[in-house]
Amino acid sequence: MNQQQLIETAYAMVADDKGLLAMDESTPTCHKRFAKLNIPQTEEFRRDYRELLVTTPGLNEAISGAILFDETIRQQTKNGTPFIKVLQEAGIIPGIKVDKSTTPLAGFQGEKITQGLDGLRERLEEYAQLGARFAKWRAVITIGEAIPTPGCLEANAHLLARYAALSQEAGLVPIVEPEVLMDGPHTLRRCYEVTEQTLRMVFAQLSAQRVLLEGMILKPNMVVPGLDCPTQNSIEEVADATITCFRRTVPAAVPGVAFLSGGQSSELASARLNAMNVKYKSHVPWALSFSFARAIQQPGMGIWGGDSANVEAAQEAMYHRARCNWAARRGEYSAEMESATA
Repeated sequence: MNQQQLIETAYAMVADDKGLLAMDESTPTCHKRFAKLNIPQTEEFRRDYRELLVTTPGLNEAISGAILFDETIRQQTKNGTPFIKVLQEAGIIPGIKVDKSTTPLAGFQGEKITQGLDGLRERLEEYAQLGARFAKWRAVITIGEAIPTPGCLEANAHLLARYAALSQEAGLVPIVEPEVLMDGPHTLRRCYEVTEQTLRMVFAQLSAQRVLLEGMILKPNMVVPGLDCPTQNSIEEVADATITCFRRTVPAAVPGVAFLSGGQSSELASARLNAMNVKYKSHVPWALSFSFARAIQQPGMGIWGGDSANVEAAQEAMYHRARCNWAARRGEYSAEMESATA
């Protein structure tokens, strides 16, 4: 393990007020989103869409890295250029999702565990040879009656830590993603409690597994009320709760916190990230960044709709959303930007 290389890559992933584009949707997830827009659910249309993403003009102005899926890291543009080369030439760091999705946790009703540790060392070696420089593993934590349980939190945290250690062994920066889901009627306070418990457990396991904190990125949820909660707190309240929680749980050694969007609207995700940077950017030890999927992609995917005639307009929408989040990292995002052209 080259520790200095890991550290340099981790800091590059959150440098210059840029963030990460999560384009690592599995085939079933991609098809689900295509189906809602009546886009044909085929390999060719998946390839066309991902080419649209990686060739978006100016994307590197706001995006430092892109998280790919196993299929995507092996795909090429129509003219035969590997996607990973397109990203590298644009100065965007390529990364790879390495978990094998979630499954019910045996003995824990309503809770899930992430699969994929078997054979991970060999997969990481291959991805590194293909050109990936970081990896990602997602754990899912559900809030409900009497859950999450300590057993679920510990099991998921341990897997995140083992994955992170294996990634660093292979020379890849691990993105550690413990996502407390937004689904449900829970309050902001309840989300705070569960997020705090989750992060404490995750960093205890990372320490136990000797993960180099300076050579990783944390990809967490924001502390928000559930989607069905009758009280939807203000943008400022979400920012305050999130930063208070993270100050108490995330070590200063971690280079960056790249928030997931987790089902928030594009505009709300940008506004909440902006509020954190306006108030706290100079008062926290880690970069407050983003690693968004739908919050960057969704508007452009809708414009594209599977029609090659719409590629340019879709790319303009992608670029605009990426720039909005770059502005949010600088504390310069405003609602007026949403009416501006890309």
